[in-house]
Amino acid sequence: MTDSITLTGLRVNAHHGVYDFEKENGQDFVIDVTVWLDLLAAAASDDVTRTIHYGELAEEVTEAARHDPVDLIETVAERIAAVVLAHPPALRVQVTVHKPQAPISVPFTDVAVQITRSRS
Repeated sequence: MTDSITLTGLRVNAHHGVYDFEKENGQDFVIDVTVWLDLLAAAASDDVTRTIHYGELAEEVTEAARHDPVDLIETVAERIAAVVLAHPPALRVQVTVHKPQAPISVPFTDVAVQITRSRS
């Protein structure tokens, strides 16, 4: 499947992290999502109900990232993948969760976890 919808740079403030101060203070996370699906029917009919509404998807993804603090961004990525794959047209998803304010002791630009999941 070569058709896809991509959301890049979704920003959310959340309280994930291994350290107590991360859970207490929170920090910004940046999320990229690509979902593969067949867009032929949507394009032919010009009907948004035949695709995944990317505005609604953006809200769902950020809400999934915002709630229920966990230690690992790997867990956040899995949660987001499940939200995306709950949409019937979604066949496969790639999720990247960036943690640009991660508590790393050396200068860095970004740290991210990326996963790819398919419908079972």
